[in-house]
Amino acid sequence: MRWIYLSPHLDDAVLSAGGLIYEQIKSGIPVEIWSFMCGFPDESELTDFAKVLHMVWGTGTAEETTRLRREEDKKAAAIVGAKPVHFDFLDCIYRRGKNGEALYTDIYVPPHEAEADLPAQIAQTLIAWLKPDDVVVCPLGIGSHVDHVIVRKAAEMLKRPLVYYADIPYLLKNPQELSPKAAGMKESVQPVAEAALGPWFDAVEAYSSQISSLFDDPASMREKMRTYWSEQQGISLWKFE
Repeated sequence: MRWIYLSPHLDDAVLSAGGLIYEQIKSGIPVEIWSFMCGFPDESELTDFAKVLHMVWGTGTAEETTRLRREEDKKAAAIVGAKPVHFDFLDCIYRRGKNGEALYTDIYVPPHEAEADLPAQIAQTLIAWLKPDDVVVCPLGIGSHVDHVIVRKAAEMLKRPLVYYADIPYLLKNPQELSPKAAGMKESVQPVAEAALGPWFDAVEAYSSQISSLFDDPASMREKMRTYWSEQQGISLWKFE
């Protein structure tokens, strides 16, 4: 029985549940991290929004950036022991409409009407790849990042039991969103030993291009992540009752 963590981007599952993934691997549970919005964009169609973010991340071309981020993910997954799987949907910062217009100049917005069929496309990919006894772990969508919202919608189209994780670092920044995002669900705390924190935080730090956008710097990341863990010495998962 595999645990399949659905990760909108190339860091979300490790950020949100890396310590638990590490514990599961240690106990013999096979874990895979499926990242969706990590396809290679066309350099000639790079949006202005994407160019600005590439500058913030200190990365190069679209291909170089995507390849670097995939390599970061492979390194992070290896640290916690999971198998990384990469799909080819584009990150929202790269997506354009039929007339070539950039669909997103902000990531915290509702899905654009031009891609109303995107959740169904992702759902079809999931149907093709999932096995009947897989445990599917889905982001709650805290923070309302458009790609997180879309992946949750896709997972819920499967009409199968799901487990949900809280999106980090968005939960730390928007704790008020937890209650509405988890409405009707039952919470269960999954213990994570202190010995798992080193691998978890090392894995998060492997996403070196993203740290400054998420936590300012590695030291800040480790401090905030430890504080988050210390509240219950584990992480919560949710299920619909």
